[in-house]
Amino acid sequence: MIVRHLLKQNSVLNTFLKEIRNQNIQKDSMRFRRNLERIGEILSYELSKELEYSKETTLTVLGEKKLKVHSNDIIICSILRAGLPLHQGILNYFDTAENAFISAYRYPLKNDNEFEIKVEYFATPTLDGKTLIIADPMLATGKSMVTVYEAIKKFGTPKKIHIVSVIGSKFGVNFIKNHFPTNTELWIADIDPILNEKGYIVPGLGDAGDLSYGPKL
Repeated sequence: MIVRHLLKQNSVLNTFLKEIRNQNIQKDSMRFRRNLERIGEILSYELSKELEYSKETTLTVLGEKKLKVHSNDIIICSILRAGLPLHQGILNYFDTAENAFISAYRYPLKNDNEFEIKVEYFATPTLDGKTLIIADPMLATGKSMVTVYEAIKKFGTPKKIHIVSVIGSKFGVNFIKNHFPTNTELWIADIDPILNEKGYIVPGLGDAGDLSYGPKL
């Protein structure tokens, strides 16, 4: 797996990451969602540099211009519900993409610190031969991402897989490396050093779903 860690190079991305992490600013859920969306746009721009391109001729009012445009059949698959603002940011840049949505959540076991990942809903077009972008803002243990990948395999074999995430842990990044095809590319804004005993990223930012849409039962 190729890991593209964007925060290694300074850009306006730093500001958006600072705001989604800040415990006071993130209380504004509208701003939090918008920042996730803007981060999705930045990640999409960088991702677009690795797509396949073909030359097309455009007719202007004064003549013709040949331009290279991406020639990829893209499907954006978001993990509900936290992935929705990130999904919108990606869709803003790949507006002709098809869309897929999958639910994946932590189901607690007897021990509060242990959980399994359950997938109960998936809506998608065929994945065969497509460029698949899987969007999930938080890559903590990596178990959700791997469970999602296993669930979607029966819907076709993508030509290429890109994973788009905002904040991950070193553990989660290393975990998914062992479960995705070697040519998969991970586009991630920042990587934090550790997970706590409950599998949350530290320092992280909290629960992206709750911060975007309010607490859940």
